[in-house]
Amino acid sequence: MSELSLYYLTIGFYLISSLCYLGYLLTKNDTIGKVATGTAFAGLLSNFAGLIMRTVTTGHPPFTNMYEYSSSFAFGVMLIYLFAEWKYDMRIAGAFVVPVAFVLEISTMMLGLPFEGSKELMPALQSNWLHAHVATAIIAYGAFAFSCGLAIMYLWKEKMEAVGSTSWFNRELPRAALLDELSYRFIAFGFPLMSLVIITGAVWAEFAWGRYWSWDPKETWSLITWLVYSAYLHARLTYGWKGRRAAWMAIIGFLTVLFTYFGVNILLPGLHSYSGA
Repeated sequence: MSELSLYYLTIGFYLISSLCYLGYLLTKNDTIGKVATGTAFAGLLSNFAGLIMRTVTTGHPPFTNMYEYSSSFAFGVMLIYLFAEWKYDMRIAGAFVVPVAFVLEISTMMLGLPFEGSKELMPALQSNWLHAHVATAIIAYGAFAFSCGLAIMYLWKEKMEAVGSTSWFNRELPRAALLDELSYRFIAFGFPLMSLVIITGAVWAEFAWGRYWSWDPKETWSLITWLVYSAYLHARLTYGWKGRRAAWMAIIGFLTVLFTYFGVNILLPGLHSYSGA
């Protein structure tokens, strides 16, 4: 099977999985839920196989252009999600998280970005620091995506509880306090990795351009993302922020992640314009 075939197969699995998770959210049908999880796992495997094939074909990790990073980002989101579903028995969260992986995977096609990889990398990309930089970003962003999904679920649950909803959907959603706590845990897990993203990025910048920091748009927005999550953790640990305020901060944090990746790469060209790092 070719790498392009694996790419389309992954898109298909993630689409079917997204639709099934939405179906499970609306019906709580166990069969639909099992299909959702199964296709999510199949998508993760085909996603991983595609990344491995790209690595073998080009001779370097798949971290050097928008297609490679989008596919790696989607893999990170699904890896974190499936671990969380298994660990916390929270299949219902798939409706809020798996579509993110689908959009990431299909974004290359939607934006008309090149699919082809290259064995000949420009000097700036020939660094192990780049690999460490992007690998930590993938896991951190996956954790932040899941925390955002939980935050949206929390706001939904809180609203239903406020109006005294007795619907089956309100009963089936996890407790608001649990959603809030798990969202915090995944941000607390992702934040040290995000700090490593900043540090390894600075070292890579010194290797590539001779300076640790240049206020490039990608560097600036990565710092903004780090500051948003710093503010979240500070407010929670120092001032006891929980619930609605914490949920909105988790959502805003992930929106800055998405802008750092899509918005900066498309709208704010800079030193990182040739890659998704």
